[in-house]
Amino acid sequence: LTYQRIAPNLRIPFGHKHKTQEEVYLVISGSIRVKLDDGIKELGPWDAIRLSKDTARGFEGGPEGAEVIAIGCPGGPGDAEIIDDYWDQ
Repeated sequence: LTYQRIAPNLRIPFGHKHKTQEEVYLVISGSIRVKLDDGIKELGPWDAIRLSKDTARGFEGGPEGAEVIAIGCPGGPGDAEIIDDYWDQ
């Protein structure tokens, strides 16, 4: 379980996916854009998205930024695969 704050209009330049961990992201304030394998989803307050381990993902804060809770299990050290320049792909 992690709490994340994403600054307004901040695009995290890399994406990631996992070997074993599924994740749920819950936006508690603000908005985010989530780049997925199959497109871009926009999420606002109290929206949630569940992502399988194989789904690549990247995040961008909305105009007011965002507060997000990320929930994942199982997983652990070495579970994440970083995808450089994800938004350019």
